[in-house]
Amino acid sequence: MKAVLLYITFMSLCSVVAAQASLAPAPKVVRYDLYVGDTMVNYSGKTKHALAINGTIPGPTLHFTEGDTAEIYVHNTLKEETSIHWHGLLLPNQYDGVSYLTTSPVKAGQTHLYKFPLIQHGTYWYHSHTMFQEQSGMYGAIVIHKRTETNAKEYTLLLSDWTDMHPHTVNRYLHNANDWFAIKKGSVQSYSEAIQHKHFSTKVTNEWKRMNAMDVSDVYYERFLTNGKAVAEQPQFKAGDKVRLRVINGSSSTYFWLHYAGGKITVVANDGADVEPVEVDRLLVGVSETYDVMVTIPDNMQYEFMATAEDRTGSTSLWLGQGMKMPAKPLPRLKYFEGMKMMNGMMKMNGDLDTSDGMQMTNQQMDMNTVMYPEITGDDTPAPMQHDMHGMQMDSTAGDLVTLNYGMLKAPEKTTLPEGPVKLLHFELTGNMNRYVWSINNKTVSETDKILIKKGEIVRIVLYNNTMMRHPMHLHGHFFRVLNGQGEYSPLKTVLDIMPMETDTIEFAATESGDWFFHCHILYHMMSGMGRVFSYENSPPNPEVPDPAMAYRMLKKDDRMLHTMARVGLESTGSDGEIMVANTRYRLSTEWRLGLNDRHGYESESHFGRYFGKMQWLFPYVGWDIRYRKMDEPEKNLFGQKNTKDFRQVFHVGLEYTLPMLIVADASVDTDGRLRFQLMRDDVPVTKRLRFSFMVNTDKEYMAGFRYIVTKNFAFSTHYDSDMGLGAGITLSY
Repeated sequence: MKAVLLYITFMSLCSVVAAQASLAPAPKVVRYDLYVGDTMVNYSGKTKHALAINGTIPGPTLHFTEGDTAEIYVHNTLKEETSIHWHGLLLPNQYDGVSYLTTSPVKAGQTHLYKFPLIQHGTYWYHSHTMFQEQSGMYGAIVIHKRTETNAKEYTLLLSDWTDMHPHTVNRYLHNANDWFAIKKGSVQSYSEAIQHKHFSTKVTNEWKRMNAMDVSDVYYERFLTNGKAVAEQPQFKAGDKVRLRVINGSSSTYFWLHYAGGKITVVANDGADVEPVEVDRLLVGVSETYDVMVTIPDNMQYEFMATAEDRTGSTSLWLGQGMKMPAKPLPRLKYFEGMKMMNGMMKMNGDLDTSDGMQMTNQQMDMNTVMYPEITGDDTPAPMQHDMHGMQMDSTAGDLVTLNYGMLKAPEKTTLPEGPVKLLHFELTGNMNRYVWSINNKTVSETDKILIKKGEIVRIVLYNNTMMRHPMHLHGHFFRVLNGQGEYSPLKTVLDIMPMETDTIEFAATESGDWFFHCHILYHMMSGMGRVFSYENSPPNPEVPDPAMAYRMLKKDDRMLHTMARVGLESTGSDGEIMVANTRYRLSTEWRLGLNDRHGYESESHFGRYFGKMQWLFPYVGWDIRYRKMDEPEKNLFGQKNTKDFRQVFHVGLEYTLPMLIVADASVDTDGRLRFQLMRDDVPVTKRLRFSFMVNTDKEYMAGFRYIVTKNFAFSTHYDSDMGLGAGITLSY
C-alpha cells in the first residue's frame, strides 16, 4: 500500500512539474535599445553635466527570463567613444564590453549590437567600462527571472554615489593628495582635533609611520541615490507583505550599510546566485555587489530601508508601504581617531601590515573597523579590540547586532568544481594613499603581462590585502567559489570584498576562451592599476579585437594617465608656486620664487624622476636650477662652498626620501659641484582648514608659512622666506 501511495505521489509531482513546464513562457529574443547621451541633472539647485542612458540616470532596468536571448543595441550619441559591460553575466567573450580588451569601443555616432543567450537568473547590472563614464551616470539594472518564477512582490533598487565635481578632477585630486575631500567630510584628523579627542600621541605615531590620516572612503560625494533619487517611495505594499528587494551597489567608490526599520533582513541571493536564507540585522554591500533580500511590512505604515555610506557622510532611503513614517535609526559618525590608533598598531614602519601575531583573518568574519562604530562600542566605552592586535573581540554579533559576513553564505546546491589541474596564484593587494597607487604584487596592469590559463584548469587565487582599504575584486565572465568553510556548498560570487589584513581564497573552473578582466571595482582604484587580465591559451581570434597587442596597449593607458597640479601664491613680497605633471611612477615638477626687486631676485628649480618601492618613498631625479639675485658679497653654504654669481644656471642630480613625520629629505649635487641637503614638509594639518609648511637647507635658506583653505581652489596664506622676508596674500590651487 505504501508503494502504491508513493507511486501516486510521484506521478502527482510529475504532473505538477509538467503543468508548470507547459505554463512556462517559451524562450524568446528580447530586444532593448539603449541610447547613450548627454544630459543635465539638477540636484539642490545645481545643474551639472552628466551622461545618461535613454535620457535617465540610472538607465532603464532590463528584464529578461532565463533562457531568453538578449539583443541589445547600444546607440552612442556622444562625441566620444563608450562601452557597456554586462556585470556578472556569463556570455561570449566578444560581448563582455571592456573596450579594446574584449569588445570594440562604440565610437561616436555608432551603434553596436550585443547579442547573447541568458543562461542564468538573478540580479545584475550594466555600466560603462570607458574611463570615468560610470561615475557620470552610465549604469542600470538587469533582472533575469527564473522561467517558472511566481509573481512574487519585489522591487529593484540601484544605489549610487554622485559628485558635483568632474570625475577626471576627482581622480586628479586623489593622485595629488589634495585633502579637500577630507575637509568636506569632516575627517581631516588634524592636530588640534587630536588634542581635543585626547589622541595627540596617536596622531604623532600615525605620521611617524609615514601614514596619512585614517580614511574610510576616498571621495566626498554630495549625495547618494536610490534609482536616481535621494528618496524613493513604494506605497503599494501592505501589512504582511513579504518583499524581495533586489539591491545593486552601482556606486563608483561607496560601500553602503543596509538596515531596515521594519525588522530583520533575510539574505537570499548574492551577486545573482542563490544562497540559503540567512537572517541579519544589517549588511555592508560592497561596490558592484548585488544582494537579494527579503523584508516584511509589519503594519500599514511606511518603513524606511536605509542605505548609509560607509563613511557615514550621507544616506539614501527607500520607503515601503503607506501611513505613518517609521524611520530607521541613523548611523552615528565614525570615531576616526580610534580607527587611527588601530591602524597604527597594524602598520610596520616599512608600510606593510603587521601579521606577526599569526592571526588569520578571512571572509569578513572580523571587522577591524568595529572600533570606529559608536553603535557597537558606545561613545565613551572602550573599543572591543586592543590596538596591539591581541585579545581581539570582533565578531558578527558585536553589540547584539547580527552583521552579515561571507562565512554565513551557503549555496543551496553543491558547487564543487570538476576535476582538473590546479593553477595556484598568489595576489597581494598593494598600494599607498600618499600618491594614490593601487596594484597587485606591487605592479599595475600596465606593468604586467596577461596571466595565461588553460581550459580544464582549476584556477585558485589566494588574495592577501596588504593595504588599509577594502577592495571589491571583480572577475569578468565567470562565477568563482569563495572557500568560506561551507565545503561543497561554498557560495558562488563574481565580486569578493576583501578587508585589510584578510587572506581569502577563491577558485573557478577555466571553461571559456579569450581575455577576461579581474580588477578592483572601486573605479579610481581600477583606473590607477589594480587589476590583471586572464588569457586563455589557444583561444580563437576575437572578431571584436583584430589587433590584440594594440588593444592591450590601449588598456594599459588607463593607469599611465597623466595628472596635473598647480599652486600659485600671490603675496605682498612676490609670488611662489609649483606646477607638476605625474603618473603612477614618474613626476616632472617646477617650483619658482619671484621677488619684487633685484635683491629678492627670482629662482626656478625643476625635477624629473621616478618613484621606487612599494610605498614610493624614494625618488631619484635629474633637474636644472636657474637663479638670479643681486649680491653684495659671495654666499657660503654649510659645507663652505661659495656662490659668487648673481646669475646661476646649473643641472643637478638628487634623491628625495620621505622620512618619518612625512618630512621629505632632499640631497643633490649640481654641475658646479655644490652640495645641498634640504628638509621640508607641506600641509601639516594644524586644524581642519589651517595648514603649516616649512623648509630648511644647507644653503642657509629657510621658510615657514601657513595657509587657511577657504575653497578647493582658494586659500589665504602667509609665510616668512629668508630671501624675501614676511609676506601675506592668497594662494590659488588647481
